[in-house]
Amino acid sequence: MLIGVTREIKNHEYRVGLNPESVSELVRRGHEVLIESGAGRGSGMLDANFADAGAEIARSACEVFERAEMVVKVKEPQETERAQLRPGQILFTYLHLAPDPEQTRALVDSGVTAIAYETVTNNRNALPLLAPMSEVAGRLSVQAGAHCLEKAQGGAGVLLGGVPGVPPAKILILGGGVVGEHATQIALGVGAEVSIFDRSLDRLRELSARYGGRAKCIYSTQDRIEQAVLKADLIIGAVLIPGATAPKLIATQTLKEMKNGAVIVDVSIDQGGCFETSRPTTHEKPIYSIDGVVHYCVANMPGAVPRTSTYALNNATLPYVIALADKGLVRALSDDQGLAQGLNIHEGEVTHEAVAMALNYTYRPVIDALRS
Repeated sequence: MLIGVTREIKNHEYRVGLNPESVSELVRRGHEVLIESGAGRGSGMLDANFADAGAEIARSACEVFERAEMVVKVKEPQETERAQLRPGQILFTYLHLAPDPEQTRALVDSGVTAIAYETVTNNRNALPLLAPMSEVAGRLSVQAGAHCLEKAQGGAGVLLGGVPGVPPAKILILGGGVVGEHATQIALGVGAEVSIFDRSLDRLRELSARYGGRAKCIYSTQDRIEQAVLKADLIIGAVLIPGATAPKLIATQTLKEMKNGAVIVDVSIDQGGCFETSRPTTHEKPIYSIDGVVHYCVANMPGAVPRTSTYALNNATLPYVIALADKGLVRALSDDQGLAQGLNIHEGEVTHEAVAMALNYTYRPVIDALRS
C-alpha cells in the first residue's frame, strides 16, 4: 500500500502522523511511504531522517493526497485538505466529528473512508489511540492552568502548591478518566489540593486507592459540582463520551459566581467542551476571559510538545496502520472489531452511531457499509 503523510497545517500544530521508525517498519513490510517535505520538522525530524528510513519525499501536500491510498495524519483535515480527499482513499487521524458539522459534511461529500483515532477501542473497551494524547493533555492541563493563574495572564495570582504558611490552590478535576488521572498526578506532585469528580464508583474507588486519600474522590452530581466550582482556583474539564458531544457541566450563570481570577482548562474542547462558555482557542491565542474567569480551551494541547506527542502517538497507532496496510480495509476491520469502531464515515455514509445522533445523519452500521 502507498501510505501518505502530510505536514499538519492546523494553527501551531507540529506533530507528524508517522515518525522515521514507523516508516522503517512499514517499508520493511513491503509498503511505500510518501512524506511531504518538512512534515516532521516541527517534531525535530528532518527529511533526511525519513529518506534514510525508506520514505519518498514529496514536494507538496497535493502530491501526497493525489497519490496516497491511505493518508495518516494527526489532526482533522482542514478545509484545503478536505477538498483533496477522494473516494476509495483511507484517512486515518483524529476527527472529533460530533461538534463539527462542516467537517462531517465535507468528509461525507468526498466519499473518503475516514477512521478516527478517538473512537477505536480495544478488548477492554478502552480507547488506545486517544489514551496517549489524553496522558499528554492531562499533564499539560495543570501546567497550562498554573500559567493562567499568574496575574499577568488575568489569573488570581495563586501558586498551585502554595508555600509554608500559605495554603495551596484548590484544583477541581471533572472526569476521572485518562486525562483526569494524569492531571491528578501532576497536581498532587506540585502540592495542590485536588478533588476529582466522576460518576463511576468503581473508578473513584480505584483512584482513591491509588492516591491514598491525597485526592478527594467525589461522586459527581450537578449540585456537588456547582458547590465545588465556587471554591476552586483551577477547574480542569476532562469528561468524555466516545464520539459524542461533551456534556455541559458548568452553566454560564454559575460562572458569574466563581472566584475572580479563577481558571478553566477545557480539555474536552475537541468534543465541543464541557462548559457553556467554552470555545476553541489556539496556541497562538490560547486564553480569553469571561466574567473574570480565565478560559484556556486549546483544541490541540499535545501539539505544544510535538516530539513527545508524536512518539507517544506512533507507539499506539503503528499496529493499526500496519494492519490496514497489510490486510486492506475490509479484512482489517473485519478482523478487529475495535478498529471497526473507529470507522466514522465510509463512502458518503456515517458509520458511527454517536456521530450520526449528534449531527442528525442516518446511521449505517459498519458491517452493512462494508458489505455494500
